[in-house]
Amino acid sequence: MSRTRFQDLLAALSRERVEFILVGGWAAVVHGSAHITQDVDVCYSRSPENLERLCRAVLPLKPALRGAPRDLPFRLDPPTLKAGLNFTLETELGALDLLGELSPLGGYDQVLPHSSAVPLFGLSVRVLSLSALIRAKRAAGRPKDLLMVPELEALEAMQQSPPVAPPPPRRA
Repeated sequence: MSRTRFQDLLAALSRERVEFILVGGWAAVVHGSAHITQDVDVCYSRSPENLERLCRAVLPLKPALRGAPRDLPFRLDPPTLKAGLNFTLETELGALDLLGELSPLGGYDQVLPHSSAVPLFGLSVRVLSLSALIRAKRAAGRPKDLLMVPELEALEAMQQSPPVAPPPPRRA
């Protein structure tokens, strides 16, 4: 597996106007996490128009199912995306996970209110909120996700606490 080119993957999706929300490890990094991740996880709209845009964005990247035998037939097209839900792909730009639903929040339309647009590399990218990311990590229940929760909670607490004023200067 090659190093994931995060910026280039986001640019490819944005160029085709794919409706997606950045979730998972990269969403945590955007919020200030020191966590290192190798794949880009996105929750995508399953509208017919968006499935077309998603295929236009990803097909030039030569997608293959990650972890599946190389000889397993796979075609990324709207009918395949419609028939499935979550796809873990390896592309020329690295690992890309397409999530039709994000537990416990639901599909794109249910996740959307828990996201906000963030400027990244000159793009406007929707990113899952910290509180929703914490819920998703807990729901996933995998050890690697649960290990991130304390750091994410600390980041959330820092965002919610008022800034501390510096002490007044001492007079001589």
